[in-house]
Amino acid sequence: MTAVRDADVPADTAGHQQEVAGRYRRLQLGLAVLWLLDAMLQGQSFMFSRGFARMLAMAARDNPGTIASAGNWSARLIGQHPAATNSAFIAIQLLLALGIAWRPTVRLALAASVLWSLAVWALGEGLGGVLAPGANPATGAPGAVILYAILAVLLWPRDRRSDAAFPAARAVGRNAARAGWLAMWGGLAWLALSSVRQAPNSLAAAISGQAVGQPRWLAATDSAAASLVARAEIPIAVTFAAVLVIIAAGVFLPAPWTRAALTLAVVVALVIWVVGQNFGGIFTGTGTDPNSGPLLMLLAAAYWPFPTCAAATSVIA
Repeated sequence: MTAVRDADVPADTAGHQQEVAGRYRRLQLGLAVLWLLDAMLQGQSFMFSRGFARMLAMAARDNPGTIASAGNWSARLIGQHPAATNSAFIAIQLLLALGIAWRPTVRLALAASVLWSLAVWALGEGLGGVLAPGANPATGAPGAVILYAILAVLLWPRDRRSDAAFPAARAVGRNAARAGWLAMWGGLAWLALSSVRQAPNSLAAAISGQAVGQPRWLAATDSAAASLVARAEIPIAVTFAAVLVIIAAGVFLPAPWTRAALTLAVVVALVIWVVGQNFGGIFTGTGTDPNSGPLLMLLAAAYWPFPTCAAATSVIA
């Protein structure tokens, strides 16, 4: 008789089931907190002005005709009724946050957050600019709001996969979750490289342009980062893309290496959130969300492997 331990699949014990449910719920609450932060940012005075509509119209620029037309239409509508539309946006995002936080409505709220995220991504963010020249993950592409939709799908409550190796696998299965991670981070790597080819110096210009309205210390960071990127744009882009590819492949490795790749993902998300995204512009009074950095960190947490149990064995005759 030979005892063989499966190191990738956690033991099906009561303690493990509690760990699965507890971490899954904490991730859902993390998503609720981000929706609540969005609602709070949407309540800033700037959002009730026509300046918000003009900002949305700028996001539609440089996109293909259909995407640009949809963005301009929504910007005109909001510009004509800024108070009413923005009040509705606040209410929707607040309801999403409360709905995810309250267990009886979590499914309804997650489904609604997918629909709302897709609508905002198409009509308000111009698909995160991914079809426009110079879209770069360092400054937020493919758009923060699409990550809300992805997280809502991955955090959908399902009990049939209580033995999942990591939280995101519980709803969609390990293979689908890993494929989604590979596609997303691989896509970010592609954007990092293509932005250099499509619009040289666009990243440096975007970083330096974010300094307007920022605290002095953050504006100084922007200036230093923009100067560095302008001097070594191609090496930085290639290195950045290589790191993103490593992160993309990390979930297919054994658990210790997966944890290392996920830790790297959190570090990268934190760096781009501070340097490339300026905390989503929340210090300027015009930021509508914290940008993609915190969402990428939450996404990495959804792929963090559950601890294995040393007692998990299978007996083979």
